[in-house]
Order: sequence, then C-alpha cells, then structure tokens
Amino acid sequence: MATDEARSETQLEAEVQEDLMRLDAYRNQLNALLQQHQILSASRQDHVRARESLEGVDRAPAGSELLLPLGGETFVRGSVDLRAPVLIGIGSGIVVEMERPKVIELLAERLKRIDQAAHEMEGQINTLDERIQVLSRRIDAIARASGMTANVGGN
Repeated sequence: MATDEARSETQLEAEVQEDLMRLDAYRNQLNALLQQHQILSASRQDHVRARESLEGVDRAPAGSELLLPLGGETFVRGSVDLRAPVLIGIGSGIVVEMERPKVIELLAERLKRIDQAAHEMEGQINTLDERIQVLSRRIDAIARASGMTANVGGN
C-alpha cells in the first residue's frame, strides 16, 4: 500500500509540475498578446489622429496657415493646397499619392480592421486569462490538500 501512495504522490507531483509549466506558458502567451494589443492601440491612435488632422485641414479656410509638426515639439508654418493629393504609406516604406476622399476612406477601412483585430485579440486575452485562473485555482487546491504552500494566483 505504501508503494501505491508513493506512486500516486509521484504522479500528483508530475501533474503539478506539468500544470506549472502550462501556467508559465499561458502567462508568456498572455504577455505577448498584451504587448501586441498595445501596438494595435498605438496604431489605432495614429490612424485616428491622421483622419482627424486631414478632416481638420479640409475644414480650414483656403490659405489658412498651419503649424506642421516635425517631431520633438518642433513645428514649421505652412499652408495646404486643398486640391493637392495626399501622400499615404501603404507598407514596406512605399508612399503613394491619393485624392483626399480616397485617403479618408482608406483610413476608415484601416481603423475598421484594427478594431476587428483588437476585438479578436481581446477574446484571446480573456480566454487565456480564464485558463490561467482555472489552472491557478487547481494548483492552489492541490497544494492545500497536500499540505504544501503555493502562490500561483498572481500574474
């Protein structure tokens, strides 16, 4: 009977070790997804800012002077020819000229895709978080039942 107890205890330890490795993998996946979500959020903010800026320029009276940001809180004064096409990046460092309405449409489509990706990613984040919570509770319960102390609930 002692060998059965030793075997079941060894089996339990192996299961706990496997659960701990799975928990660590879930946490790593969750952190990666959270980083990707932050990148999507930053991209969304950039696209919203571009759309709002373009719409603001279009509402300005002809010949209005604008401050054009160069970065590092540095600006130059300038004006925009409202008839001129807009330059927009399409990826891989390629920039093309497009008419304003087409650019606004393209920005709206990009925002829609970003929002869809963020929504899907939030679902994956929630699923992983639930798995982490279930696994953490399971490991804690096993630890309490065996008299060990475990603190696996934190991220």
